[in-house]
Amino acid sequence: MTSDDLPIGRRVARWRVRRQMTQQMLADRLRRSKSWVDKIERGARTLDRYSVIQELAHVLRIDPEVLLGQSRSTPAGTRDGVDDIRAALARYDTPQAPAQTREELRRQVGHAWLTYQHAHYGQLVRVLPGLLDAAQGAQSAELLVQAYRITSSMLVKLGEADLGWLAADRAMAAAGDDQILAATAAVSVGQALRAQDRDRLALAALLPAANRVLPSSTRSGDQEVCGAFGDQTARKPLDHEGQGDHREWAVGGTLLVQAALAAAGCGEHRRADELIDRAAGIAARLRGYDDTHRTSFGPVAVELARVLVAASRGDAADAVQRHVIVIRREAWRRLPAEYRGAYLVDVARAYLQVGDLRGAARALVDADSVAPAEVRCRPLARTVIADVARGHPAPAGVARLATLVGLTR
Repeated sequence: MTSDDLPIGRRVARWRVRRQMTQQMLADRLRRSKSWVDKIERGARTLDRYSVIQELAHVLRIDPEVLLGQSRSTPAGTRDGVDDIRAALARYDTPQAPAQTREELRRQVGHAWLTYQHAHYGQLVRVLPGLLDAAQGAQSAELLVQAYRITSSMLVKLGEADLGWLAADRAMAAAGDDQILAATAAVSVGQALRAQDRDRLALAALLPAANRVLPSSTRSGDQEVCGAFGDQTARKPLDHEGQGDHREWAVGGTLLVQAALAAAGCGEHRRADELIDRAAGIAARLRGYDDTHRTSFGPVAVELARVLVAASRGDAADAVQRHVIVIRREAWRRLPAEYRGAYLVDVARAYLQVGDLRGAARALVDADSVAPAEVRCRPLARTVIADVARGHPAPAGVARLATLVGLTR
């Protein structure tokens, strides 16, 4: 029996186990009884309301159509590609990949990054298994870390956050004693943990990593925040001319942004604001650096995070005002399509959380124009589309998106 042939209750049970949840844990998150969950999984109770299926899918962090056995959340071939990536991650022997020079592998990694940043996800998943094999056999920590980071980011996009965390953890191991490589890997660890709704664990991983690579003069009142995690790691001083390694600062700033979003996810909004302010101080010092580590960090990235933090604490007016201002900036248009599309999906989700259906609809439509794969391939985006489409009447543009991604109501 294939996954698509399974009764919906069996699919619920499979995904519950995959998310490492007991029946009681699932029941608690749904605010229902354990008996209700048990009856659903055994087929003794029928799931015939789409709103309940959506609620279950949200808690299980999957697309509703996955439970219905009608998943079209990824382009043709992408699911097979994920299985191939899983197989590549499961190999512990050094693959017998075709011999190639380190420079050839570097070009492959660079091409994979560009494919990711342009949001060509269907193409990327077909490339990643071979890239992982090649990187594992190349004996280059830098290229192996980058390959794992790209893989982790792609898996998180496709709703495979658990597998994405594994790839990020592999990146941390491959980084070894290289402080900056470990910091870039920590970004992926934090993103994967946040995608699993493990914000507190993400915060505990991200903040010490940031403190290890940032100069001490950038702390600007964050003593209490750092001390909360007991991180007493010595921080890099600036040289006499005030010119540190901007590439390291960009990685550290990215870690702070991710930490701020994790803090907001924990409901620690004051801490989130402090971390964002600290990241803004870092961004203000950067001038024309080469984004070697593919962070897209800068003043605009910080302001985008401020929007999401404001929305997470329920301050819709502040979030909307900041959002409108920041997307008018020239620097916004220079961000990779993936970054802009992902932000717009996130801000749509945030606006939905504060009850702003029109704002959510505008963000989704804009995301589809910037990076269609962000809307049409990601389970998260499809869930947001379904929630917005439930409005009566559905906001303009969202009904079209719902049809494009194959949602039924």
